[in-house]
Amino acid sequence: MHPERWEAPSMGVRTLQALVARLDALQEMRLSESNRLAVAHAAVQPSLREVLATLERAIADVKAQIRQTIDDDPDLHQRAELLQSIPGLGERTIPQLLAYIGRPERFKNVKALIAYASLSPMIRQSGTSLNKHSGTHPQGHRQLKHALYFPAMVAGQHNPAIAAFWQRLKAQNKPGMVIVVACMHKLLAIVYGVLKSRTPFDASRFAPLTA
Repeated sequence: MHPERWEAPSMGVRTLQALVARLDALQEMRLSESNRLAVAHAAVQPSLREVLATLERAIADVKAQIRQTIDDDPDLHQRAELLQSIPGLGERTIPQLLAYIGRPERFKNVKALIAYASLSPMIRQSGTSLNKHSGTHPQGHRQLKHALYFPAMVAGQHNPAIAAFWQRLKAQNKPGMVIVVACMHKLLAIVYGVLKSRTPFDASRFAPLTA
């Protein structure tokens, strides 16, 4: 049984999904070309720099299209503003979350979204293992899980609803990766709460998450 209710994405979400995927591909190409340039023979460096310049322009163009797509869609725009209130989420992550999650109402509850992102094992195993897969969505959204990684590390330092939880796990000598993934779980729960309630982030509302 799928934890999420399938529904056709809106035109705005479909457009955003395509643009986010394209941005990811362009950024991967830029990284590859940058790595090649670092070790390239002088004879091919001008060509690599030209390709990198082209990629930079393409990346800037897609980022502008992403911003425009969000601004032109009232629902996406409202959800983006809500996500901006959460410490740890930035310009890169917010479009990814909007594209990967879609309407939060299609998930029965926060556990359904967490299972969709393949983060359920962190609840059942209490952070003791990253190799357990019981209870996860069989086709978990890897991009959504990946999108939460760096924001969770930032939130662990700057989001009051997560920072205390981070420090408690650290005091228990939990491995670093276990702490990060547990905080990814907490951050996604906050994202769901903010989107579902359509209420900006308030650390006092999410204080129980650190317990």
